[in-house]
Amino acid sequence: MQKFTAKKFDIPALKGISAKTIEEHLKLYNGYVNNANSILEKAPEYMQWAEKDPFVPYFTGELRRRFSFEYNGMRNHEVYFSSLEGGPKELGADSPLRKAIEKDCNKTFDEFVTKFKAAAASIRGIGWMALWYDRKDGRLLVSWVDEQHYGLLNDCAMILGLDMWEHSYVADYQPSGKKQYIEDFFANLNWSVVEESYKRARK
Repeated sequence: MQKFTAKKFDIPALKGISAKTIEEHLKLYNGYVNNANSILEKAPEYMQWAEKDPFVPYFTGELRRRFSFEYNGMRNHEVYFSSLEGGPKELGADSPLRKAIEKDCNKTFDEFVTKFKAAAASIRGIGWMALWYDRKDGRLLVSWVDEQHYGLLNDCAMILGLDMWEHSYVADYQPSGKKQYIEDFFANLNWSVVEESYKRARK
């Protein structure tokens, strides 16, 4: 079986988000990778007992459902951590991504960022605020992903993902500091990484 491999990220010192939080957060990411591999490995093994035990197919069915959570947890975090590599970089005035954001979101770039931040701060619960590239229509979309997988947009590539699970910020900001975490995430964001993801998604 071909296994997923955890990626290594070169994340510098960040504004507001501590090295300890990143360290613990990366442990969770590695857990998603390991769990996704484990499900792929174990599900076929359990199926051999299906003829002897009528409950086995239900059990393996639940494993398959769980796989979407673990797999998307892995991929979402890869988008998140990658965007923090290399230090903060702004999006140039002539950037194709900036122009696409302003066209598809019908806002100036600064207005888009402000609305994105506000939406992330306003939604209660756990999940992700995400910017997607829709491969079908060739445009950008914004949505909320509940947990790791509910609300993913089919055939869309996540090019920017803001992790809003409490584990991503509560140790540094406390629950009441969610808005400051969002501000600091954008202060640390490497927009050149986001733009490269946008370019890859368009190919």
